[in-house]
Amino acid sequence: MPYDLIVIGSGPGGYSAAIRAGQYGLKTALIEKQPRLGGTCLLVGCIPTKAWLQAAEVWQRFVHSEDEGIHCENPRLDFPKVKARKDGIVAKHSKGVEMLLKRAKVERIAGYATLKGGGKVEVKSDAGSQTLEAKNIILATGSEARMLPGLEPDPERIVTNIEILELSAVPKSLIVIGAGAVGVEFASMFRRFGTEVTVIEMLPRMVPVEDEDVSKELERSFKKQKIRVETGARAENIQKTAAGVKLTLTTREGKQETLEAEKLLVAVGRKPNTEKIGLENTRVQVDRGFIKVDANQQTAEPGVYAIGDVVAGTPQLAHVATREGMIAVAHIAGKPAIPINRNRIPGCTYTEPGIGSVGLTEAQAKAQGYKVRVGRFPFLGDSRATILGHHDGFVKVVSDETYGEILGVHIIGPEAYELIAEAVAAIEAEATVDVMMQTIHAHPTLYEAVGEAFNAVYGLAINA
Repeated sequence: MPYDLIVIGSGPGGYSAAIRAGQYGLKTALIEKQPRLGGTCLLVGCIPTKAWLQAAEVWQRFVHSEDEGIHCENPRLDFPKVKARKDGIVAKHSKGVEMLLKRAKVERIAGYATLKGGGKVEVKSDAGSQTLEAKNIILATGSEARMLPGLEPDPERIVTNIEILELSAVPKSLIVIGAGAVGVEFASMFRRFGTEVTVIEMLPRMVPVEDEDVSKELERSFKKQKIRVETGARAENIQKTAAGVKLTLTTREGKQETLEAEKLLVAVGRKPNTEKIGLENTRVQVDRGFIKVDANQQTAEPGVYAIGDVVAGTPQLAHVATREGMIAVAHIAGKPAIPINRNRIPGCTYTEPGIGSVGLTEAQAKAQGYKVRVGRFPFLGDSRATILGHHDGFVKVVSDETYGEILGVHIIGPEAYELIAEAVAAIEAEATVDVMMQTIHAHPTLYEAVGEAFNAVYGLAINA
């Protein structure tokens, strides 16, 4: 008897879709090639990096504790213990995914899945090969780090997000190529651990998907933390050395110099895992390796859906994959679901200072023809930020002057990745700037700064 649904891939999108299908009473199987469940996000991405970033935050507070009148004599960083804690968190949550699937009565199948067409999936494992049938299939095979041409990752010198998370000691020096979320998070983390860090970005600014003012503030803050940042720059002639790596840096001005470091992190984006999964046996359409889908996550092959990092035109974010999984399963089960609105997807970067954003940037809003009105409030005027000792950054509200529609909110500062939640809910609920101005914000809190930014749209912020 065929399954109602087979999900290929156990990342956040895949396992969430499988669980929801089980909740709907669908006979469901989940196929995963790795020994552990959770995909890139849980095993070598979002979760382990945030564990290390939390450790970096704690360490920084110890190093600077005298500023708060707390004297810590000779604090010591036990990095193997930091790594062990990270590994424990990952293992705990991977087991948790396994338990959730069992509770939802989802069958877990180990092996490498290949589409054979007509609802058939071949699964190869050490135990042999089997062919399964399903009325519906969800492709949630995720992505992997892109590598620069001619380079291969290795544990000792040239690393991606996978290898760097296996380090057992803090490197003395690190060059990061790529100033997107992955690159800047590792740069921020290791600088606080004491590493000498250089960030090289080919594009004109850091975190290029963010509002331009956010990019400028992050670069300013990084330089204040003594992180070298080179934007509009190129890294060439990358070579391994006995002590690490060396490369030629060509700056924005065209000057060249040789840089050397113990480690090189390549963080230049991610490519979809769509090769060798049998797409050629179906009518699934791809664009540069990414799968084309409709508003219900359906591909051109009847009964085949795709979610997450493999999908063309959506951000490669775990929470996007999860939401897409909910939409696909709802469509399969005949349940209502609202398609994703790209302007309502939050983005979070866990640097110091942190970044949280949703909606249109100021430049995007103007390009779309809106008559834009902007409100901005600095964390320098927020009492809670003073208490925490984190003053860098601001909240920026981009709105439509005519109707007060909230077009976008961009935050850089303490706990920005948490503070953005209010803005996401406001935009989803189609609240206006006027409504958010009247919303009471508790004092003293960081999220008061969000309320002040809404007031600043009309020049009515109190503490700025």
